[in-house]
Amino acid sequence: MNNNTQDTAVLQHIEREVRMREGACKLLAACSQREQALEASKSLLTCNTRILALLSQLQRMRKVQILQSVGCRPSDDLVPCTGKVALSDLRIPLMWKDSEYFKNKGELHRCAVFCLIQCGTEIHETDLVMVDRTLTDICFEDTIIFNEVSPGFQLRVELYSSCVVDEFSPGAIGSWRVSRLGGSLGCSSGKKIRAAFESAAVCGSISSGDVRSGSVPPTLSPDLLALGPKYNLLAHTTLRIEHVREGFKTHDLSLSATEDNPFWLPLYGSMCCCLVAQPLCMIQPVISGQIKIKVTEFFFLIVQYCYSFIIIIHIMTFLTALAQLSSEEDCNYSETVYGVLKRQALLCYQSQEGLESEDNPLLEIPITKDTVVCMSDRDPANCQKIYINTQRQREDITYVLTTCTLEDTQHWRKALCQHIYSMSHWKQCCDNLMKIQMPSSRKSVMTKQGSLYHEIATPSSPRKQTEVPDLSTDIRSLLSTYYKESY
Repeated sequence: MNNNTQDTAVLQHIEREVRMREGACKLLAACSQREQALEASKSLLTCNTRILALLSQLQRMRKVQILQSVGCRPSDDLVPCTGKVALSDLRIPLMWKDSEYFKNKGELHRCAVFCLIQCGTEIHETDLVMVDRTLTDICFEDTIIFNEVSPGFQLRVELYSSCVVDEFSPGAIGSWRVSRLGGSLGCSSGKKIRAAFESAAVCGSISSGDVRSGSVPPTLSPDLLALGPKYNLLAHTTLRIEHVREGFKTHDLSLSATEDNPFWLPLYGSMCCCLVAQPLCMIQPVISGQIKIKVTEFFFLIVQYCYSFIIIIHIMTFLTALAQLSSEEDCNYSETVYGVLKRQALLCYQSQEGLESEDNPLLEIPITKDTVVCMSDRDPANCQKIYINTQRQREDITYVLTTCTLEDTQHWRKALCQHIYSMSHWKQCCDNLMKIQMPSSRKSVMTKQGSLYHEIATPSSPRKQTEVPDLSTDIRSLLSTYYKESY
């Protein structure tokens, strides 16, 4: 993907999020119930965070383009593969006072909380949870998966809170909602949605040309900004590759609020979650093809005079063994096989049909972070040989890999070096293939059960105290559908 294509993709994403923000703000003005306003305000905060992250990415891309224009080219060094990172079973313990939790005394303090989880420009939000003194833990059941993550990732988890008041008043905007939106609705559901979001399209429209010229995205009016509940940052933490482990682990939280704040909650100062990663080199084959394998076993004879000389002696012994292997014709094992480099092994099958039929491989060559791969430069006749030194059952073994052409040899050498390099950067994530718990499908949204869109469509209908559906999903899906139709 060239620079212009990347710029266009980011600009389109920014444009979409700006329109989503404007639409969410209009929806916030139309809210008549507390739960609806909380969801709309959450969507507004998420859109703002995404816009800031995308603008930062665009700025970094422009800096790279400027450096390339003055002759600074990107390095040809190896780059570790990307992977998937998943966070699930997020739990944040609370520490209520004895009088509040056990004796149920004092004023009932309620807050609406959710987590904003960011890795690069990819940002996800959890469901909204209502918290009071009857809860001992804030539980988020979401499974959030980030794709195309580098091993140097920084996954930031932010906990936001908003104080919930018993009485919710939509304010003077309520009458404006009925007169402006209710009077413009048609009969079909499609026309109703289009009429409800028409003003959002006008306010949120921004052309790619405007962004390229450096103009600032349209800001919200002060009246709209003052509407609705406000979320404040309650705590945060940043997770990195060293925090990746299988199972349920505890991580420290940095608190951003005190007891004086109305949105404050008695956090224990830690959170529990399951953070796993799947590097790309562990979930799909790196390279495959017809190769010839020779195996020669040898033991390194090292006299340890000092611990500091061990690595030097190891390398010298390995190079000496390579010179001997280059002149040897007879080996302990020689076979033409179909090789597949995957996970922590080079799997050698009798043929490609054996791989497809899931037969056991004839030979399995361990490939780890400590495996050494090189080619012989002394003898031109052996330039198509790749030497792989690894350990098998605590014994050092050297495998000689040969291909039909020099081009194939270069491809295999590059793939092997890349694979080992990726494994060394993903560290413990390549010890075993970690399992990612796939997110469960959201419950179907019943728009007739107190949905904001049902209220907009029928402003004069009586309100029923029914369960409010997941409005964040409503807002995002309906806005996306509307703007796709508008192009």
